[in-house]
Amino acid sequence: MVWEAKSGHPGGSLSIADILAVLYSKVMNVDPGNPSDADRDRLVMSKGHASPALYSALALKGFFPVSLLPGFRKLTSKLEGHVHYGVPGVEASTGSLGQGIGIAVGMAIAARLDEKKYRVFAIIGDGEIEEGSVWESFMAGYKYKLSNLTVILDRNGVQLDGFTDDIMPTPDIATKVRAFGWNVIEINGHDYKEIISALDEAGKSADYPTLILANTIKGKGVSYMENNPKYHGQAPDNQELYEKAMGELA
Repeated sequence: MVWEAKSGHPGGSLSIADILAVLYSKVMNVDPGNPSDADRDRLVMSKGHASPALYSALALKGFFPVSLLPGFRKLTSKLEGHVHYGVPGVEASTGSLGQGIGIAVGMAIAARLDEKKYRVFAIIGDGEIEEGSVWESFMAGYKYKLSNLTVILDRNGVQLDGFTDDIMPTPDIATKVRAFGWNVIEINGHDYKEIISALDEAGKSADYPTLILANTIKGKGVSYMENNPKYHGQAPDNQELYEKAMGELA
């Protein structure tokens, strides 16, 4: 998708591909034939630039034909560069970092008010947690005891302008979020057993929301993209690199 558009964000999409695979194949209660089901689980992709990963997961789940994916970022397509609410299966338009987690908090509160049992998930980035609104959402999640809310932090260590530790260090995230009253589970975000176990444990929380701190690799699976800030938001430079990437991912 990113190669066809010559634009997009491959690095942070590849870092969460394994997590999305588990969410949509084993965990979330969603029906592509009834995407507006009031009892469905909700996922908010707060790091909205990771649209290639989410659109791919939705297409493979059956929300829309896989054949539409090559239209990514083209004027004739609904598959905008940042996650767009007009796409079947997308719960919220995102891209302004720090806002999606707040939307997820609102959805989780709505479930309580409506006496619904659905779960709400949000995926946030570690560059994104430099936004103060993320921490306001952590406070609200604790206040309202949103045990139906699970936030997954894609801790890949890279953001648009470089490495997160160089730009705005956020050490001891687990300790900080626990201090906000949340359950915290730290995992390898590319280990399917750990992902499944963490999501299952989060679903059993009785009193408070859960943060799954997923340690991941930016550009996972493509050797020249891994841990390379250049590929936060850039397509492969040429046909040779594109073919190398697809060969390594196959």
